[in-house]
Amino acid sequence: MGKRIDKVLSEKIDGFSRNKVQALITNGNITLENIIIKDQSFLIKKEGTLLIKLPKPRSSNLIPKKINLDIFYEDEHLLVLNKRAGMVVHPGAGNYQDTLVNGLLYHCKESLSGIGGVMRPGIVHRIDKMTSGLLVIAKNDKTHNELSEQFKNRKIIRKYICLTWNSTNLKKGLIRKNITRSKVNRKKMVVCEENLGRVAITEYQSLKTFDFKKITISLYECKLHTGRTHQIRVHLSHIGVPIIGDFVYKKNINKDYLPIKIKENVENNFIIPKRQALHAKSIGFFHPYEKKDMFFESEEPKEFRDLISLIKEK
Repeated sequence: MGKRIDKVLSEKIDGFSRNKVQALITNGNITLENIIIKDQSFLIKKEGTLLIKLPKPRSSNLIPKKINLDIFYEDEHLLVLNKRAGMVVHPGAGNYQDTLVNGLLYHCKESLSGIGGVMRPGIVHRIDKMTSGLLVIAKNDKTHNELSEQFKNRKIIRKYICLTWNSTNLKKGLIRKNITRSKVNRKKMVVCEENLGRVAITEYQSLKTFDFKKITISLYECKLHTGRTHQIRVHLSHIGVPIIGDFVYKKNINKDYLPIKIKENVENNFIIPKRQALHAKSIGFFHPYEKKDMFFESEEPKEFRDLISLIKEK
């Protein structure tokens, strides 16, 4: 039996993922003995000459911009940074100059992977604009491919902390609910039946709970076992503990039950700026070149610390 052409090429050529090879095949950029192959499942049953015609890279109009980046670690292959809330990861929807990618282009010059496309150089994974926390950035295609495989195979360790309205009765638990895009609001994700959407698994643990008269604020740690769009926000809202400052998956909360200083703090630091009280606190992965496990952890954002300190003073 022969082997699939996409599998052969992705295994033989360093820096080429199977998805990238499949795209080349679909676009007619691969020939076997001068015959164009457009079937991704084509089986190679005998020796022959495979030619790959690489398309010219699309030019990018992105402008490098000097932006203060909170870099935790950097070498010639990758870097790990702490994104602030309010910063968009990559250009789009009218914002082409003030994103993390613009800052990376200035900082890294030409050293960023191109697999994500011209608008997303170096970007292996993302976090929402109004969420803060750690991201790993790839400087070359081999690093990008290998990190992407680790994400795909759930080998990346990612833990978040968040402040929520309400609390669960459980100190810890596992939310296993599939997620799909809402048919009503395409910018929103929803929990769905097991035979629909994509598998999504969130492990949560209660760290602190602060009870007031008729309202509760809780601090949770969440470990991602999958990485779906808005996963933690959707899952926690589904079990009745929506994240403070989340206007997409919010519940109706009467903040008048809070002491005045705490209410003002929540409004000024989370509600008004629409800053989700969600922070990617730690990330762990296997370094493709150093061949060792790497782990990074950031401290709680100032907004978190200030609110918790204020609550403890009540």
